[in-house]
Amino acid sequence: MNYPFAIGPIIVQDFSSEDELIDRCKEWNLLSNTATKPKTYLYKGYGLILPCEIVGYVDNMTVVVQFENNQRHCIHPSYLKEMQTAGFGQRGATASDSADPVDMLELSDDVEEEIAEVVEVAKVAKEIPGKPAKAKKQVVELPEDKLQMTAIVKEFATVPNHFSDNDDEVIIYGGVSVEGQELAIDEVWSSHSATLKKLELQVGDRVSFEAKVVAKKLTQHPVKYKINNPAKMKKV
Repeated sequence: MNYPFAIGPIIVQDFSSEDELIDRCKEWNLLSNTATKPKTYLYKGYGLILPCEIVGYVDNMTVVVQFENNQRHCIHPSYLKEMQTAGFGQRGATASDSADPVDMLELSDDVEEEIAEVVEVAKVAKEIPGKPAKAKKQVVELPEDKLQMTAIVKEFATVPNHFSDNDDEVIIYGGVSVEGQELAIDEVWSSHSATLKKLELQVGDRVSFEAKVVAKKLTQHPVKYKINNPAKMKKV
């Protein structure tokens, strides 16, 4: 049985490990700070109470849950958290149980556009049985292992963090080159961590490092790929 309300994601950002899943859920306030294991959640709506698990995310404002029938659905993490309360649905039950979950909260323009695209493709797939939905964006096939890379520091920037009072500091790199690989990636980004700050990097510095590349768009910037936990970084 498929659920007609479900908005399936076009592209899912997978968690690299269970530890990343746990850390992300803590950021979304879906797990306590002392939690050491992921948990099963309850999706409440449309007269249903369905167990589900978080299996990925589209971006920081859209998580992907999977029901027991393996069907996936996009939902705002704060709305999923609200569903876990005992009193959910008792106040304004008619409105909240029938509305689309992604409409229940005010989302950023970027997220609204992305979810609108997901909804539109889902509609097309339903209207044309047997014809797969056509994604508008092509995704580079990224290796699972860490890569040896060189790049040039292009820009220092900040992006909003909806789970913190402070913006996140990031570095944007250009002129990316991957040793032994031909990847159509020219720009990547990373967090400007305390470790990287010790290098006192400046715009124009060429650096080498080891890192895993993941498809994760930088908020408010046209950079589609992130390097996770760059190691052995040095100026060259």
